[in-house]
Amino acid sequence: MNNIAEKNNILEQYERDGYVIIRNVVDADLIAESIAHVEWLRKKFPDMRPEKFYLPNYIGEDPFWVRIVADDRLLDIGEQFVGHNIALFASHYIAKTPFDGQPVLWHQDGSYWPLEPMEVTTLWLAQDDSTPENGCMRVIPGSHRDRLLGYEELQRRTDIPNALDSGMDPTLVDESLAVDVILNAGDVSIHHPKIIHGSEPNNSPRWRRGLTIRYIPTSTQITRPNWPGAFLLRGRAVPGINEDVYLPWPDYVAGQHMPFKGCETWVNRSAKA
Repeated sequence: MNNIAEKNNILEQYERDGYVIIRNVVDADLIAESIAHVEWLRKKFPDMRPEKFYLPNYIGEDPFWVRIVADDRLLDIGEQFVGHNIALFASHYIAKTPFDGQPVLWHQDGSYWPLEPMEVTTLWLAQDDSTPENGCMRVIPGSHRDRLLGYEELQRRTDIPNALDSGMDPTLVDESLAVDVILNAGDVSIHHPKIIHGSEPNNSPRWRRGLTIRYIPTSTQITRPNWPGAFLLRGRAVPGINEDVYLPWPDYVAGQHMPFKGCETWVNRSAKA
């Protein structure tokens, strides 16, 4: 986003459709590190399916995870949607294994989230090329203008394996309007908390890995007590809002965390502050 016209076009599409794609945001080296991070997490948590690397209690102790969500290229995108004062609300990997990757049933993100007001935007960073064959995200353009379902209106779904174990009543979704969000590794899609979206299973021989990053303005309150994994990433906190929620950025500890480029600068950060 190097000029005003491009920024305006992106914001206009987001307002109209509820999602937008930005190409070539992150370089191949950081993508390779993020893929290595997924593999590192798989070894650390061998009993957890990689579609479900939510790990909200763990992100606060993982310097690489904070490093990537605080990357200036991603924050610069987030700033266009939530303003200069940016906090991380949540982040997780949804990594679909070849031939066995689970679907994500139709849903609206905001139905799950304890935020007031619901001012939040999601960046979805593609770690692999994401296509219909390996289960790319699908959206219903314009559905962000519809009502946001409450959490109690979601359906518990265990009849088929799925990443969220829940979803919307499928009769509320006109699948004929669905659009595939096709991305190359390093691309980012941005989507609205009310847009209806989901994804098919991965029955292909290729991985489909992606990192979701949920940015909020620091004026948005996280209403659930003891919320894990929130960080002030850019700008200033708002007095009285989330001040007891934001975590200190974690130090890198050799042998405890995955090594990454620049990890040596993540040592004794609190002492340097």
